[in-house]
Amino acid sequence: MSLRQTPLYSRCVDLKARMTEFAGWEMPVQFGGIKQEHGAVRIQAGLFDISHMGKILFRGNGVLAALQRLVPSNLGRLTPGKAQYTVLLNPQGGIIDDLIIYLKDRDESGLEQVFTIVNAATTDKDKAWFLDHLSGTRVEVVDQSSDFALLSVQGPKAVEILQTYVAEDLSTVERFGHVDGTVLGQSAFLARTGYTGEDGFEIMLDPATAGKLWDTLLGSGVTPCGLGARDTLRLEAAMALYGQDIHDTTSPLEASLGWLVHLDEVGDFIGRPVLEQQKSEGLSRRLVGLSLSDRHIARHDYPVLHNGETVGIVTSGTLSPTLGTPIALAYVPSHLARIGQSLAVDIRGQQRPAQVVKRPFYKA
Repeated sequence: MSLRQTPLYSRCVDLKARMTEFAGWEMPVQFGGIKQEHGAVRIQAGLFDISHMGKILFRGNGVLAALQRLVPSNLGRLTPGKAQYTVLLNPQGGIIDDLIIYLKDRDESGLEQVFTIVNAATTDKDKAWFLDHLSGTRVEVVDQSSDFALLSVQGPKAVEILQTYVAEDLSTVERFGHVDGTVLGQSAFLARTGYTGEDGFEIMLDPATAGKLWDTLLGSGVTPCGLGARDTLRLEAAMALYGQDIHDTTSPLEASLGWLVHLDEVGDFIGRPVLEQQKSEGLSRRLVGLSLSDRHIARHDYPVLHNGETVGIVTSGTLSPTLGTPIALAYVPSHLARIGQSLAVDIRGQQRPAQVVKRPFYKA
């Protein structure tokens, strides 16, 4: 099956990006080099093409109430212009996907509008889940994934540079806030969200304007970045990657995402009994941060050891470009999850010392 291409594909190829297959898409893994791109985001600003991600609009009466039964987070906290990071759960309390839910203003007919961005690899699965569980409600599910491009500009200088081309005052948009705005004279959706641990915006707009904005931002000194830097940046910020750190057999409590679970604020939702049981009986495992020494890198699926015995598994690992030391995320037994706990990782047959450390590994 041929790979899908985003509206920015030809521009990435023109920049001599190294392309790779990702979730059925042909995506840039790097342009000038992962370390350089990573550093640009930490110091100034980097630009990512994330058009492959799923974009789903919900419209109707009682949208938030209908969605509330699918997530453990209190969507009643949302007001128009605000967003909530959360997870879709299966009946076993496992994570179907992590996503951001944006509450928009009502449309011209007075209908409630909620927008969500989901992972590229799970878009079809998520859409089917929504259609199945919202059937019988008055909620319309509109898949806009192919209609728009999505760019992400991230870094300490990102907002300042982007502001030049946006009509609205971006300083009024708080973290996890969003606005329907005007970019290069065209309508766009701008959200102060990201996956890097830095400040910035994710911008959804028509493909033609997205191409112009891409060219304009690069002309303003913003560095093009690929999936490689996106991964090292999110790992330094200890942000979970769906399919590695979280999946349909890990609960949000096990994944150290307990701050998304608002049991005291919401009623029934799919997976609630399992989370209640985990909370009352305690967890058998938890996702923790690990720091390793001597530049030995713990990769996905490497065994975690304690007293020579395998007790856990690494989910993500890299050599942190910012810190200069190896970092990793791993599931370990709860009694071995405390900060400072000494463990080891089996790296190509050698037991390399590791220590449980506080997350995130890096904070802007």
